[in-house]
Amino acid sequence: MTTRRFSALSLAAALVLAGHPALAQPTRIVSTTPSVTGILLAMDAPLLASAATTPSRLTDTKGFFSQWAQVADERGVAVLYSNLRFDIEAVIASDPDLVIASATGADSVAAHRAELEAQGIDTLVVDYSNQRWQDIATELGQRTGLERQAQAAIQRFDAYAAQAAARLTPPREPVSIVGYNIAGSYSIGRLGSPQARLLAALGFSVAPLPQALDAQVTRASDFQFISRENLPAAIAGDSVFLLGAGDSDVQAFLADPVLANLPAVRNKRVYALGPSSFRIDYYSGQQMIDTVAGYFR
Repeated sequence: MTTRRFSALSLAAALVLAGHPALAQPTRIVSTTPSVTGILLAMDAPLLASAATTPSRLTDTKGFFSQWAQVADERGVAVLYSNLRFDIEAVIASDPDLVIASATGADSVAAHRAELEAQGIDTLVVDYSNQRWQDIATELGQRTGLERQAQAAIQRFDAYAAQAAARLTPPREPVSIVGYNIAGSYSIGRLGSPQARLLAALGFSVAPLPQALDAQVTRASDFQFISRENLPAAIAGDSVFLLGAGDSDVQAFLADPVLANLPAVRNKRVYALGPSSFRIDYYSGQQMIDTVAGYFR
């Protein structure tokens, strides 16, 4: 491939500073970030291929996330490369007019940015670590000329949530969102987390971490991480939703002697949000809505 005269990222930066969309509407997109691939699919973007992560209980056998893998297969989206092992030759062979990359996370290819620039490949970098999927879709739409598709996806999702909210009866008491023993860590969902926002849209009142425990937080993002010993005091809700969890996780939570005196445990009000709830996009968000609605019909 012939190297282009100007750096795609420099061109993008110049256009953003000038107040114009950074890129023309693409017709051949590849994604190096599976965490954003579902958003592109929801937007009906012209997606040719996506990087795949290491297969696990969260994915299909190829490493596509289970919540959107079937949609990707139906649209003929190919595996760009497997196990998140960046392959510049695979990117070049796809002949994209736009590469979507992540600024952070295990699927970030920031370390390979110079390689992409050297090939003159237009590259759009997004940060999914601190944004809702709707914000990312809006950004992608604004910078690629796919605004209409992005807004249509957001409107479909909002309508889906509203229809579910009209059918379910949430408890009057607040609920807590808990990351329980995820890779040995324990955490409480913040009110601004995508999971809390989605539960609020369904009519639930979400309880945050009690302020008295702020000093015990070891790190924070959408969730505030604490020790297992502090977990009983951290759960202020009368019901508990377990992040990224299945039925076996619920049983482990109910059997944990440290948590035995929690109202949610005594009254068996502990609910799994499903494996795909770990990161909310258009598809996993709908799965979470369906899961929650199934508990509170």
